[in-house]
Amino acid sequence: MLTRRVARSSCYAWLAAAKTRAARTAADETLAHAITVIHVASRGIHGVPLVHAELPRLGRVVNRKRVARLMHDHGIQGAHRRRLQSLTQLDKKARPAPDLIGRDFHA
Repeated sequence: MLTRRVARSSCYAWLAAAKTRAARTAADETLAHAITVIHVASRGIHGVPLVHAELPRLGRVVNRKRVARLMHDHGIQGAHRRRLQSLTQLDKKARPAPDLIGRDFHA
């Protein structure tokens, strides 16, 4: 087993920050609930920019990156219109073009 030496002061600093981490986690959960409410109210359409714009109206001013992180962590995703669609429609009855060069790909 590999053991790592950690400075005693680092250990005490980590223990002292436990309340801060717990408070941040609780704040993230309440913010995630507000984000979920906004997302459901928009019928699943709003993504990060629109949810972030809606939060100050509810009295919650937060960073856009925090909203994006919480939405990603909770699997909340906005709707998008873009679809991968080919512009070329293949004719299934057409014959392939003849090989006029006479390529031979066999080894």
